[in-house]
Amino acid sequence: MSKFAVIMPAAGRSSRFHDQNYKKPFAPLANKAVWLHAAEKLLNHNDVKQFLLVIAAEDHEEFHRRFGANIAILGIDVVEGGAERHDSVAKALCRVKPDIDFICVHDAARPCLADVWITRVFEAAEKHDAAILAIPVAGTLKRVGKDSMIQETVPRTGLWEAQTPQVFRRQLLLDAHAKRGGYPATDDAELVERIGHAVAIVQGSPVNLKIATNEDMRLAEQALKVMPKPKLLGPTHPFAGDDMWR
Repeated sequence: MSKFAVIMPAAGRSSRFHDQNYKKPFAPLANKAVWLHAAEKLLNHNDVKQFLLVIAAEDHEEFHRRFGANIAILGIDVVEGGAERHDSVAKALCRVKPDIDFICVHDAARPCLADVWITRVFEAAEKHDAAILAIPVAGTLKRVGKDSMIQETVPRTGLWEAQTPQVFRRQLLLDAHAKRGGYPATDDAELVERIGHAVAIVQGSPVNLKIATNEDMRLAEQALKVMPKPKLLGPTHPFAGDDMWR
């Protein structure tokens, strides 16, 4: 069985999340912090052997005060992040155990994660060395200028919106980060693409939303109510058996 490590970046500034008390990964959502929802799902997989949570240096004291017990019980390694997301992931890469085969990067602000999606993207990474969850773009896309006027309509054929988890063979991700240079990247898949390696797409779900604003918190709370639960004798939620979970 392959061994997986999870890196969860949570060191961002949460600039669009207007809450005086919390950054978005640490805000309460359905009776637990946002980051804990996905962390528990990922740690529930037997092939996950290490979990690294990346936080900002400024959050260190408050984070350990609030979540010290969770960190100890779940066996999570806490890493101090960098200035940008790719810097934070790079710092965590340095802490990955030498016997790990694959590295999974998942946004701390994506709490609505189903076990089946994790399994599928892990399996795709084992087959292709690199795989991410994504969904096809459904809406009409407009390129807009600085004057807020439409410049063109962009064809959506073949366009997908990237999500996380994004999973890579360990050495592949290490090589991609080593060759980044000074160029920014919006996700780790982009870095892998740059060094010429193909990345497989595994279809995810719109439910796997990334929280950016307070409105997203309300959507996530409703989504969590219909996420799959352990199987009982009867249906566990209104959408039990719906294709969105398959």
